[in-house]
Amino acid sequence: MTVAEPRELAEAVLLPGFAGTTAPDWVRRRLAEGLGGVILFGRNVVDDEQVAALTSALRSERDGVVVGIDEEGGDVTRLDVGKGSFVPGPLALGAAGDPELTASVAAALGERLAACGVTVNLAPCADLTLAAEDPGIGVRAFGSDPAAASPHVAAFVTGMQKYGVAACAKHFPGHGAATEDSHLSLPVLPRTAAELREVELVPFAAAIEAGVRTVMSGHLVVREWGEEPATFNRTALVDVLRGELGFTGAVITDALEMGAISGAYGRHDGIGEASVRALLGGADALCLGGAAFDAETLDRTAEAIVGAVTEGRLSLERLADAAARTASLGASPAPATVRPVDCSLGLSAARAALRITGTPRLTGPSLVVDVQTEPGIAAGPMPWGLGAHLAELVPGTRTLSVSPDDVSTVLAEAASVESVVVATREAHRHPAVREFLAGLSTVDYIRVETGVPGPEAGAAPRIDTFSGSYVSLRAAAEYLARS
Repeated sequence: MTVAEPRELAEAVLLPGFAGTTAPDWVRRRLAEGLGGVILFGRNVVDDEQVAALTSALRSERDGVVVGIDEEGGDVTRLDVGKGSFVPGPLALGAAGDPELTASVAAALGERLAACGVTVNLAPCADLTLAAEDPGIGVRAFGSDPAAASPHVAAFVTGMQKYGVAACAKHFPGHGAATEDSHLSLPVLPRTAAELREVELVPFAAAIEAGVRTVMSGHLVVREWGEEPATFNRTALVDVLRGELGFTGAVITDALEMGAISGAYGRHDGIGEASVRALLGGADALCLGGAAFDAETLDRTAEAIVGAVTEGRLSLERLADAAARTASLGASPAPATVRPVDCSLGLSAARAALRITGTPRLTGPSLVVDVQTEPGIAAGPMPWGLGAHLAELVPGTRTLSVSPDDVSTVLAEAASVESVVVATREAHRHPAVREFLAGLSTVDYIRVETGVPGPEAGAAPRIDTFSGSYVSLRAAAEYLARS
């Protein structure tokens, strides 16, 4: 053993993010020296050709570099951050109800990611949509029923890994019952261990049975397992995930600078201690990707891990095991060619997912109102709205993009048209949007809901898309245009 070995192993488990569409010099240098890899975000993406060139440059520094990305499809997309995803999201696929279709969509995603040089996709969400007020999952899950959602989770894993891109089931042990967003604070799940085994863990077991290569830990507290979040918790990661469920692949953490962790340990200075605790808890690859890190932050993180080895808190064997599992995610995917994005499969899936209530039908010149709300943190800002799609398909369509306090503007515009269409995103979670809709009580309008349908889902006429993806909005517009 050399003196440098702990430092080399410490760097090998780190997956930082960075700013820009080309790799900074410090990233390339550290990759050449053994840094585990990187996580790509929308800030790193122009188009598929640029991403392929970027990953090729990263890989030129060293074979086996891990390149991760969050490409769930639907509302959470990085490759299509400028337009909206070419496939619908998980909840829409669950609504379509065809696991073979889900596998085909995931394979199309996997082939595209392989062509871009990505080695691990941080998807699918094996979470369930369980709490109406949950701000973090919603349309990112395949549904609320574990028996119905599990075949889709397994199908997504199988399809994604067809082209050699590792799938990642997240956020263990399941985020859907949380009422707080772990990007901001540390949720305590209102669940017993027995309830988790009967509900939330079922889709994870299906992913493991399907051969998922990695599982992401959630920053979630289960009281029966202690006060530490699952990311730091040996009961969660070693006893339950590996022992009971039999998972043998790599455990990757959710981003360690998220509020659930940084609130306790400090966004930057405490990231090293969080990294040590994650390794002690049984995690392997440490995701530092949500923020654009720099070389100095990376140094402090690696030094904290080395210090824990020197002090005897963290064994060299545990660190070496984590490094080996992280390296397993760096295998180059099957060769694939970058080609123009084809939305035909995604459109077919989006059409199959539409749920129609009543008879949503245009009767003349139309006004489309897109009610804008803050997107979820996981998704981030990206183009959203039905208006542009319907205006393209039905000449003469007028469009408005409004905030929830613009009721008077909409009422004035609605007086001069025969049909009004109002598009929302999870209106039930936004009191201001509910008030906006109540303010339109004198208007006969068609509602298009692109998020999780709320308790008023039976109101007519209505179209539920279960996704805010480009293809889901397009499918809803096509349906209206045909009416």
